[in-house]
Amino acid sequence: MELTIGHSHKRTTRIAVSALFFLTGLCFASWASRIPAIQEKLHLSEGALGSMLLALPIGSMLSMPVAGVLVSKYGSRHVLMIAGLLYAGVLPTLGLAGESWQLFCCLVLFGFCGNMANIAVNTQAVLVEAMYGRSIMASFHGLWSLGGFTGASIGSGMAALAIVPYQHFLFIMVLGIAIVGVAIRYAVTHDAPAGGEKTPLLAWPDKILLTLGVIAFCSMICEGTMFDWSGVYFKKVVLASEKTAGLGYTAFMSTMAAFRFVADWLTVRFGTKRMLQLSGGLTAGGLLIAVTLPYFATAILGFLLVGAGVSSVVPLVYSAAGRSKPSSPGMALAAVSTIGYLGFLAGPPLIGFIAQATSLRISFTIIALMGMFIAVMSKKVKA
Repeated sequence: MELTIGHSHKRTTRIAVSALFFLTGLCFASWASRIPAIQEKLHLSEGALGSMLLALPIGSMLSMPVAGVLVSKYGSRHVLMIAGLLYAGVLPTLGLAGESWQLFCCLVLFGFCGNMANIAVNTQAVLVEAMYGRSIMASFHGLWSLGGFTGASIGSGMAALAIVPYQHFLFIMVLGIAIVGVAIRYAVTHDAPAGGEKTPLLAWPDKILLTLGVIAFCSMICEGTMFDWSGVYFKKVVLASEKTAGLGYTAFMSTMAAFRFVADWLTVRFGTKRMLQLSGGLTAGGLLIAVTLPYFATAILGFLLVGAGVSSVVPLVYSAAGRSKPSSPGMALAAVSTIGYLGFLAGPPLIGFIAQATSLRISFTIIALMGMFIAVMSKKVKA
């Protein structure tokens, strides 16, 4: 009976944390799916949009030391509850912004709350993983991707129905508040280790963790680019209509979500190193297809391959970091995720600046090189 109760408790906790991962993916993808509409509303050029997107990494960087202190002092569950509510609550303000400076300020706050939620929910994932005694990180990230896929699909539907971003985001906010209200009650109530690291996010990684961090950085640059620029790419390069511009993003999210649910099985079959090499190759190949053949069908195919490519990189890197011996799992995960998340947030603004100076096709070609770099760097990872 005790074993049954214990298993039931673990499963309930895992489902709750999975729902919170789903929420963070849903909120971010909801914003990303309406970037073309907001860009058009505020009459932003590619360069101006890139400047706006800098607000996200600024907000994220501002939150990092704060999040570390708050999680250490109050626990990841409390931080996640507040950050999750704020993340969903700030979303409608992005649709209300009528001036570029207003959008910038709202995005800083959105990035701040989003990274607070990201750090807290990944801390929860580490704690649940410890309860299970085996790696389940990929499944959590699969739920994040599923949330992203859902957000992208809802966004495409809202755009097709000509529903303005503010009304769309208001609907997501209500849904988000409901998810937090239900799931947070079953999250892990205490953060493990007595005497653990108080500010792990600021720790300088060793060579092993730095290598893993660089791989995560390259992968998440690709992810961030697809989240923020796929709709714009389809609209301005592929010349898709307003109603179909979001389908490239949906294609990317569909394979990213699907492959994350089989990532653990594939890794056991092929090994970490080979999986990372395959992931890098798929990412680079997919982007190059979309760049060299900028037609609707071929661009969709390319984005499908990119989604499959990046799907397993972050879970694999996090799992490898957790097994690294010089540092504790919590310290290692915080260091690697911080480096990787910088790529996720800094990549999209960089794309805007490069696109303004050259073109979107050239900037996407440069991102394809990041996929190749993943394959090269993976040689240094222990299988």
